[in-house]
Amino acid sequence: MTTAPVSDLAIVQGPLDWDEFTARYWDRRPVLIKALHPAPFELREVFAAAALAARPPGSYLMPPNAQFAVGRFQQSEPANWFPRAEDGTFDGYRQRLDAELAAFSKERRYALVVHAFHAFHAGQWERERAFFEPLWERTGLPLSGAITTLFHGSYEHTPVGVHKDRFATFLFALEGRKRMRFWRERPWTEPVTTVLDYRPHLAASFTAEPEPGDLLYWPADYYHVGESLDATAATSVNVGVPREAHRAVYDVDDLLLGKAPDAMVDPDAGLVRLPAATAPLSVPEPPTDGALPEALEQTLRVFQEYGDPDRMRDRVASVSLRNWSASGLCPAPPPEVPQPLDDGTAVRARARVLYEPADGALLCAANGHVLRTTLTRQQVEPLLRRLAEREPVLVGELTAGLPPAARPEARRLLEALESFRALTREALQP
Repeated sequence: MTTAPVSDLAIVQGPLDWDEFTARYWDRRPVLIKALHPAPFELREVFAAAALAARPPGSYLMPPNAQFAVGRFQQSEPANWFPRAEDGTFDGYRQRLDAELAAFSKERRYALVVHAFHAFHAGQWERERAFFEPLWERTGLPLSGAITTLFHGSYEHTPVGVHKDRFATFLFALEGRKRMRFWRERPWTEPVTTVLDYRPHLAASFTAEPEPGDLLYWPADYYHVGESLDATAATSVNVGVPREAHRAVYDVDDLLLGKAPDAMVDPDAGLVRLPAATAPLSVPEPPTDGALPEALEQTLRVFQEYGDPDRMRDRVASVSLRNWSASGLCPAPPPEVPQPLDDGTAVRARARVLYEPADGALLCAANGHVLRTTLTRQQVEPLLRRLAEREPVLVGELTAGLPPAARPEARRLLEALESFRALTREALQP
């Protein structure tokens, strides 16, 4: 006789108490927090971000940060099946998609997965950062950054099947009905990392059924799979915090290439940012003097430049400032276009600004973006202290204590910080 497993799942009523969470559940057991409030994700904004994130890059090919499956089959050319701004909502998207899938296949179940999702909506990113900062205060900032993934669709189960991540996961349920199924240990013995047909292992599992507005957390060491409870579509956003199997290559990629939505999920996309060799890629015969072919020499010189101590010291400082100012949520949404600031404009800080000397200059960072300025530390510190008071102040007042020759550069710094969304313009009270 098979005995049903005892569920590890705890169920608590919101609001979320971070002290209780870290003491009882963090890295220990799954917990379902009912009626979470406030939550960082809103369905309307999630759809707007999905329409931007899954926009095909000018071709019929799959964007590197998105996946789309019909039934159990991953698609490689689904450009017409991504959300569009003109769909308006997920309801509008589903109605259009249902008609298009009917012309393509008898299968109507589908799955849309978007990676690096927090990079596509600034307001959503800011609320997500604010939501997780109390956790980082208790557990430490994740060195390689948290990941954010959108799951939407009527799929029977997660397209990859039962699997285990190196991430502890926070699932924010937004609409529809969804079940998460868990195993304490790997339920199969075959030498594979995922299983699509897991029916033989159901008896060893336990489940959680988050409803819209709920938050479900599970540690990294649980095997799991997401399931639809019916044929209607469900939408959730998952935030993963790395807890296991950190590899040095992740840090090397970050230092060499930086983080962008495509590079986070497709290493080949990131490599195109390294200079390409311009010498011929074929040679008529081996060199007689033992030298490398010129194409390989060029490649070697590229990596030698990255090994330069001064350059790497600057790069390490920039990466560190970016990660700290983004609270681990890299890549941040791109900056806005800088706008001119005159002395009579009042500004107020809305995010912290970090700085670090680097190679005769100063690096200033806010909201995951970094700027190099020729201002000295002694010139920047009084300006940033005044901004840190979070009260409106005139640009002319901020720059008044600087030498006249340094004021244009200070204005450029303020304009950049505004484009990073670290400053906002204010109307001074008469």
